Order: sequence, then structure tokens, then C-alpha cells
Amino acid sequence: MSAKSNPRWSQRVTQTSNALDLEPGVFTLKNPKAIAASLKRSAEQSERRKTDPFRSAMSMLNFYINRAGSQLTLQQRRRLNAAKDELRGLFGKPRRGSDRSS
Repeated sequence: MSAKSNPRWSQRVTQTSNALDLEPGVFTLKNPKAIAASLKRSAEQSERRKTDPFRSAMSMLNFYINRAGSQLTLQQRRRLNAAKDELRGLFGKPRRGSDRSS
């Protein structure tokens, strides 16, 4: 399937995947803690997910970061990577600290 035949496949995946049901605008929130909290809520409430809530939430966050690619500003990428660390903390997983790749 080429990008021309289905230009919004990633949007369709985000909306219809079995990962979880997202709150609108979750990835555009300004606070990493708010992003993580929203993802956690969505993952715990979703009946569409096939794995544990932490993995579903982290998968959707990584999917968004990877699909946005170069369209993300450095500030957005840092905020989303910080949200990963916040998500780990909310689920009682070891934190990785600040974004070391920048």
C-alpha cells in the first residue's frame, strides 16, 4: 500500500487500533505529567487493548512519536519523551531520567 493510496493510515491506526481509546488532543498537551496521566487513564479504561495498561499506553506514545518523526519540534519531542518517563513513574516502573539524546 503506497502513501498515496492511503495517506492517513497512521491516523486510522490511532483511532481504531486495539491499543487503547485516546482522549482527544492528548499528544498536544503542554505538560508531560498531563500527557502521561491521560494515557494512563485511557489505558486503564480501554476495553480494546490486548496487553497490560502500561504497555498499551507506552506503545501508543511511541507510535505517535515515531509517526510524527521530523514534524515534531525539538520542544515537542522533549515533552513527549518526558511524558514517557512520567508514564513509567505512574505505573511504578523505573524512570530513565531526562532526555539524554539531546
